Amino acid sequence: MVVDQGTSITTCRGFFYNTASTGEKIIAVFGIMEYLFLSHAPDNDMTERSGSVYKALRGHECLILFPANKSIYIFMGVPFEIKKVAEQSHHVRIDRGAVARLVEERFQDFKAPSWDSFHHFHDGGEKTVAYLLALDTINFCFWPPPGRPRWEIQSRGQRLSGYYALAAALRDAVESGTPLDDAEYLARMSLNELRRILGGQGELQLLRERGKALNELGRVLLESYGGKAHRMVEAARGSAVQLAGLLADELESFRDVAQYRGTEVFFYKRAQIFAADLHGAFQGRSWGAFHDMDQLTAFADYKLPQVLRHLGVLHYSRNLSRKVDNNILIEAGSEEEVEIRANTITAVEMIRSELASMGKELRSFEIDGLLWNLGQKKEFRRKPYHKTVTIFY
Repeated sequence: MVVDQGTSITTCRGFFYNTASTGEKIIAVFGIMEYLFLSHAPDNDMTERSGSVYKALRGHECLILFPANKSIYIFMGVPFEIKKVAEQSHHVRIDRGAVARLVEERFQDFKAPSWDSFHHFHDGGEKTVAYLLALDTINFCFWPPPGRPRWEIQSRGQRLSGYYALAAALRDAVESGTPLDDAEYLARMSLNELRRILGGQGELQLLRERGKALNELGRVLLESYGGKAHRMVEAARGSAVQLAGLLADELESFRDVAQYRGTEVFFYKRAQIFAADLHGAFQGRSWGAFHDMDQLTAFADYKLPQVLRHLGVLHYSRNLSRKVDNNILIEAGSEEEVEIRANTITAVEMIRSELASMGKELRSFEIDGLLWNLGQKKEFRRKPYHKTVTIFY
């Protein structure tokens, strides 16, 4: 096969894998073969190269070419490193029979959830993009510390908590004139200003980290995108996967990567959610028009595994069950936490595959939305969710 420099070809659905800059080279990865080749090297030869990307791809089908000086995005179904964690898990396992029963009993007549226009700001323009990016920059860790009251707000006659409270608080702030679309404002936002914007009662964890993340967002937008969130979106050129990778490359607060037995595991939960939120808010048009929404994975958080465990799809080891059920903290980056997240993503892919075998097409982010909505019902809260203090979900 002959391709021109700068061409990007993918043969499989999947995820992204970051590696170092490649200078003026294009990387061609040939799956099944056991080598990673660098083409367009200065001497025009084909040079075998080992390393983390080679190890991740060995034995897996894919063919991808990438332009110079960009992150490498590798597409291969369930992300290889996620699949590897699921296969090696000691603390979490997936019940395949429960996956089939779940699809048969609950997903037969389900449709993809529509965009929630009530809790979110939407003006159909650039300000919506900026609002969603600010929202997803601080969209994490809504459960309160032990013994402290949950953070809640009053908005439009409703008492809201968790994500809905955050979305509504920022919506109300934008509608009242707070310039969340002004990168300079974000870059210099103080902790007291953030407290004023969020308001409410109770305790929202990691408030200082949220402020730092917004400051970082403002600085990066000013330095690289003329202060405009929509220009960052446009830089992804209609690719949800490229947008997620771009966020993770440029913003440390989006760099959702864990280590599992010597392997880097890429989750990029909030980065992917931003692409999905744009797609939903703009109904797949304008800044929400992405050609590869089917390549996003589920968004590995603490609500989805709670729902999947309730449904019998996820099973925890005795020790992990004891910790989760007794609200004992699970350390961020621990084997237990990484296994919960990786098996959540893998289980959603299994649900998707089961649906496809029945002629029903739902994308992973849509299945995620269905499961997350189930998690808002009391019956799915009988068992606690795992508690990890983290900025990533």
